[in-house]
Amino acid sequence: MRAFLFPGQGSQAVGMGAALADASRVARDVFAEVDEALGQNLSRLMREGPEDELKLTENAQPAIMANALAVFRSLTVEGGVSLEKAAQFVAGHSLGEYSALAAAGAFDLATTARLLKLRGQAMQRAVPVGEGAMAALLGADVELARRIAATAAEGEVCEVANDNDPSQVVLSGHKGAIDRAIALAKEMGAKRAVALPVSAPFHCSLMQPAADEMAEALAATRIAAPEVALIANVTAAPSANPDTIREHLVAQVTAMVRWRESVAAMADQGVEEFVELGGKVLGPMVKRIAPDVRVTSVVTIDDIEALAKEIA
Repeated sequence: MRAFLFPGQGSQAVGMGAALADASRVARDVFAEVDEALGQNLSRLMREGPEDELKLTENAQPAIMANALAVFRSLTVEGGVSLEKAAQFVAGHSLGEYSALAAAGAFDLATTARLLKLRGQAMQRAVPVGEGAMAALLGADVELARRIAATAAEGEVCEVANDNDPSQVVLSGHKGAIDRAIALAKEMGAKRAVALPVSAPFHCSLMQPAADEMAEALAATRIAAPEVALIANVTAAPSANPDTIREHLVAQVTAMVRWRESVAAMADQGVEEFVELGGKVLGPMVKRIAPDVRVTSVVTIDDIEALAKEIA
C-alpha cells in the first residue's frame, strides 16, 4: 500500500518549480491557473523571488500547494498514473492538507489557491507581528512538550502546535511564553529548543480569528468527497464526508497537527511506501515514526518519470 504526502510551510524556496515548469507543460498549466485564480504572478515570485516576499505566509501557502500540485498533475497526466490505483491514502502537513484534498478531487485548483491565500492572510491578521512565536523542541515527545508548555505559560498561551515525530514537537503561543519554554526546555528533559523564523503563532488558540474567517469562506465552498481517503490533521483518522472535512479544516487552524499519529495510523493500515510530492521535509519525519517503511520524495521531472515507471 502507498500514501501520497504533501508538505507544509517551510518547504518554500526561491526557484521552486522552475525546472519542472521548464520540463512539463502540465506543470506550467498548473502555475498559470494558480496565477489567474489569485490575480498575481505567483509563479514568477516562486521562480525569481525575492525570498522575503515568497516567505510571507499569504504567498508561501499557495506557492507550496502550486508546486506540489504541479508535481502531482505531471505524475498523473503526463505519467499516466491513476491516484485511485497508486495510493490508498493522501495526507498533508498543515496547509498540505489542502494540497492533498485538491489532489484527491475535493477542491478544484483555483479554489484551493484562493482558500490558501485567504488562510495565509487571515493567519497573519490574527496576531500582530512580534506578539506570537513558535519553537521546536528536539529530543522531546508530545507528553514532555505539554509539560514544558504548561510550565512556561504563566497565564499566556503556550500550546503544542505540531506533534511531528517521536523526537520533534513544536510549541506555539505568546512570544513571552515561548521564550520561557525555550529557556526551560533543556532542564525539563528536552535535548534543545529552537525558535522558529515564523511571522505568526500557527496552530494555537491565538489563531481563533483566522479560524472564524476560514469557517466563513469554507461554508461558501463546495467540497466533493475525495477520491481516496484523507487522513485529517486534527483526528489522525480517515475523513471522507465533505461536511466533516469542512469542520476539520476550520478546527485545523487552532488545533495541533497530529502528524506522528497520522503516519502511524497509515502504517498500521498497511502502508509500506510514503511518497512526498513537491518536497523533502516530511520524509525524515516519516522514517522516525515508521522506520521500516519506504520513503520517496518526488520533486523533479526525473523523480516523476521514475515513480510513474515504477507504478506502471
